[in-house]
Amino acid sequence: MTMAALKAQYDAQLRDMGRQLAEANALNTALLAEVGRLAALVAASNERIGELLAALQRKKGAPAPPPKAPPAPPTLAEEQKTAYEARPKAPPLPEKPVKEKKPVRPTGRKHLPEHLKAEEHTVTPESCSKCGGTALKVVDEVVETKLHVVQEHQRRRVVVRKTCACQHCGTRTTARSLSAPFERSKATCEWLAWLVYTKFFLLVPLDRIRRDLAAKGIPLSMSYLVSQIERAADLLGPIDGEHWKQLLAGDWMATDATGLKVLVPGLPQTHNGYLEIFRDDDKVVFQYEAEKGGETLAAKLRPFEGVLLADAEHRHNGVFADGRVLEAGCNAHGRRKFRDAEAVQPTLAVEGGTFITHMYVAESEAKKLRLTGDTLRTWRWEKIPPLRDKLLTWMNAVEPTLLPDDPLAKTIRYYRNHWDALFRFIDHPEIPIDNSASEREYQSVAKLRLNTLFAGSTEGAHRAATLLGLVATCKALGIDAQAWLAWAFTRLGTHREDYGMTAAQLTPCLLYTSPSPRDRTR
Repeated sequence: MTMAALKAQYDAQLRDMGRQLAEANALNTALLAEVGRLAALVAASNERIGELLAALQRKKGAPAPPPKAPPAPPTLAEEQKTAYEARPKAPPLPEKPVKEKKPVRPTGRKHLPEHLKAEEHTVTPESCSKCGGTALKVVDEVVETKLHVVQEHQRRRVVVRKTCACQHCGTRTTARSLSAPFERSKATCEWLAWLVYTKFFLLVPLDRIRRDLAAKGIPLSMSYLVSQIERAADLLGPIDGEHWKQLLAGDWMATDATGLKVLVPGLPQTHNGYLEIFRDDDKVVFQYEAEKGGETLAAKLRPFEGVLLADAEHRHNGVFADGRVLEAGCNAHGRRKFRDAEAVQPTLAVEGGTFITHMYVAESEAKKLRLTGDTLRTWRWEKIPPLRDKLLTWMNAVEPTLLPDDPLAKTIRYYRNHWDALFRFIDHPEIPIDNSASEREYQSVAKLRLNTLFAGSTEGAHRAATLLGLVATCKALGIDAQAWLAWAFTRLGTHREDYGMTAAQLTPCLLYTSPSPRDRTR
C-alpha cells in the first residue's frame, strides 16, 4: 500500500471518530435536558405532597399512621456503650476559694529575727567633722542592725584536773574529767554529735569533712573519722533497738525499701543490698539487708500484730499470709498511675483520678481540723465511702471499653486487686492514706548514696542504718538532731553510771509530748 493510500485511510478514520464524538455530545445534551425536566417534576411533586399533608393535618379524625416494626435487640457493643454513657460522672474538682485581697504590705526593711545572737559594737567619733575639735558630748545615737555571719569554730577543750592530797590520810585524789563519749576519747560528746549530724543530716561525705577540717588546720585521718562513726553507732544502737521494739509492739507501721551498694570482701564489684525503712508517726528505723527476700521480711515481722502500710509487692505476701498482719495500701501509687494513664486516655484517666483527688481533699480538711481517733474515723466514714462506691461503678462501666494493655486498664486492675488494702485507712484513723512519708525519707538516702556511692562494708551499712534512723526520728519529731545527739552521748559515755538512764529513757520520743502527732511539720 502506498503512502497516499495510508494517508487517505487515516483521514477517513479521523472523520468517523469526529462524527461519533459529535453524536455522543448531542446525546449527552439531550440526557441533561431530560434530567433537568425530571428534577422539575420531582420538585413539583414534593410541593404537591407537602400541600396534601398540610391539608390532612387540618382535618380532624385523621387515621393513625401504621405501627412501626419492633426495634432489634441491642448488640453487645451497644450494651457496653450504654453502660459507659450511664457511668457515674466524677464530681468536679473543688473550686479554689476566692482569695481575699491581701492588705498592703508595709514597705521598708523587715526586722531581723530576735533569736539571733547579737554581736554588739559601739563607736564614737574622735573629732568634730567640721572644725576638728575633740571636746565632744554624746547627744544622740543611730542603731544599725545587719545580718552577719561568723565562720564555724572548731575549738579545743582543755580540762585541768587538779590532784589534791588529803590533810588527814595523805591520799592523793585527782578530779574526774568531764563526760566524754568513751575512755581516752580524742573528741568531746558535742564534737561527735557534730560529726554525725554533718554526715547523716547534712549528708556530707567523710572525705569532704576531712578536707574542710584540714583547710582549718585540723589534720585528721580518714580512719579516725570512720572509727568515730563506728563508735557513735555502737553507742546509739540500743536506742535504735528500743525504737524497733516499740514498732513491733505497736498497732501499725509503714515500710518501704531501696537499694544500697556495699563493698563486700572477695566480690569483684559492689554488692546490691537493700535499705529498709519501718516507721510510724514518732519513730523511724532503718535496717540493712543483703537481699530483698520475702522470707527474711516475714521472719523479721513475725512478732508484729497490727496493720502494715506497704506497697503492693510480692515480697509482702508472706507477711499477710496467715492474716495476723492486715495489709494497708498506698493510694499515692494509684494516684500516680491515673496521672501516667492521661498520656493515652486523657479524658477517662482524669475522670478516674478525680475520685482519688477528692479523697485527698477530705484528708487535707481533716488534717486542718486536727481530727484524730474516733472523730477522724467518723469523718472518713462520712466522706470516703461515697467516693469509693462511685469509683467502683465508674470502673465497672469503663473497663469493658479498654484494651487489656491500656495503662488505664492496668490502673483499674491495680485498684481491683488491692481494693480492701487501699481503703483500710477508713477504719483505722491512725493510718495515713498513703506511704508518702516513708518515700520522702528515701530522698535523704538517695542524696547520701549519690555523695558516697556505697557503704564501705556490711558492718558499715548496718551502722549507717542505725544513725540514719535516729536522725530521721528527730526530724519526724521536729527536734534539733545535733542537740539530741550531744545530749545522748553525754549520758551514754564515760559518765553513764551517774545518769543511770536506760535506752527507753534516752529515746528522742520522750522529748516531744505533742498530743496530736499528725500536726507535726515533717
